[in-house]
Parts: sequence; C-alpha cells; structure tokens
Amino acid sequence: MTLNPSARRALNKVPEITLWFWVIKVLATTVGETVADYLTGTIGMTLTGASIAVGLVLVVTLVAQFRAAAYVAPLYWLAVVLISVVGTLITDNLVDVAGVPLWVTTVVFAVALGATFAIWYRVEGTLSIHSITSTRREVFYWLAILFTFALGTAAGDLLAEGLALGYLASALLFAGAIAVVTIAHYRFHLGAVLSFWIAYVLTRPLGASIGDLLSQSTADGGLGLGTTTTSVLFLAAIAATVVFLTITRRDVEPAQLDVPDDLDELDAYASDPTR
Repeated sequence: MTLNPSARRALNKVPEITLWFWVIKVLATTVGETVADYLTGTIGMTLTGASIAVGLVLVVTLVAQFRAAAYVAPLYWLAVVLISVVGTLITDNLVDVAGVPLWVTTVVFAVALGATFAIWYRVEGTLSIHSITSTRREVFYWLAILFTFALGTAAGDLLAEGLALGYLASALLFAGAIAVVTIAHYRFHLGAVLSFWIAYVLTRPLGASIGDLLSQSTADGGLGLGTTTTSVLFLAAIAATVVFLTITRRDVEPAQLDVPDDLDELDAYASDPTR
C-alpha cells in the first residue's frame, strides 16, 4: 500500500533537539573518526576502498531513511554514524591521497556548506530542522549534514595536527566554542536555527578530537586506547542510548507521539489528524 502523500508531509523526519540528541551526536562524531582510522589503519583498507564500502552502506541506509514515514531512531542514527565516517573519509582522501592542504579543504567545505544553506533557504524559506517534512527538505538536510562532518574533520585536523595544537587542546577549544554558542542562545537570544547549526558544525571537530585523544598512541599525544577499543565503546554507548530512546520516545516531537505506526491507520490519520 502507498502511504498517503499528505501523511508524508505531516511528519518530521528528525528527532526533537534534546540533551540526548547532542549526546548521541558527539558519540557519533567520535565514532566517525575512530572507525575511519580503524578501517584504514587497523585492518589495512585503502582510503578509496573504505570510502566505497561505507558509502554503499550509507546509500542503502539513506534510501531506507527517505522511505520511512516518520522519524525512526535506529535508522536515523545509523545514517548519522555512517555519514560521519564517510565525511571523515572524504576529507582524508582529499588530504592524504589528492594532497590537498587542510586549510584548503576547510575553506572548500565551509563554502559548500554555506552554499547548501543559501540554496536551501532560497528554495524552502527556512533552515529549521523542525520542518523536515518533505523529500526535498530531507535532501537538503542530509547534504548539509555531510558537509558539516567533512568540514568538521578538516577544521579539527587543521588545528590539532596542521597547527600542532594537540588533541586535548583542540577538544577544549571546540567545547569552549560550543559553550559560547549555548550562552549566546540562552542569555543573549541568538536565533535557535543559527545556534543549532553552529553547534552542529562544532560538535564534529570536538568528537574527532576526543576520538583521536583516546585512540592515538601516547607518542602522538593520545591516550593509547586504540581505534578498536574506542570504536567499540562508543558504538555500544550509541546503541544503548538509541535503544533507550526507542523505548521511551523522549526524542520524538510531541505532535508525533500519538501518530500510529500502522500504515493504514497513518493514511487515516493524515485525512483526519484529530482522530
């Protein structure tokens, strides 16, 4: 049976922005760094091979995400984790294989992200993630997410490695920047949409710096846990949190809590949302 198009438009495809959202986001960005390093460093895949393999899994996951009628926590966060890994691999390919300097990749991805936002806003009139209620908006959303991860990887590596700031100092710097954005939002009324996207970009290099700090050897400025241990620990934390949210539905927008899961009922709900 085909889902009524009005039902597809009525349901937001992303979670409510709560503390849980940011917890999983940081965990996912950390995994993006450590899993990419695990694939290319620990098990010896080439950057190209790893990019193709993870990219194919991401495509399959995004197809399922686009076909879903509403926000589904396991599916959504699987897509975020995979796009985090892919974003890392894209940047690593440009820097390590193509020889593009980190500052250039940082600028390029910043411009690409800015262009995505500009076109998105021109076409849809909003950048709010509370309005991801159509396929076109979802395309813009996931494209922006990909560029935030690629940009965050480049910016994080530029500070930690290119400018020799170190992993701990980089993590503290990005954490401080997020704190400034938080204060600006709650104390000085910085717009919710702008605050969200700035914080979203900054959590990527924060997570990457944390991942490198934990996984890299002590000789390289890390704690020496290794990419395998770090990846397993953080993936387990993500899985446990997603299971918790799936059961409690604490990350589902209030307007969608009573939306039925059955597609036949969902069609009826779209025709009469008050039922």
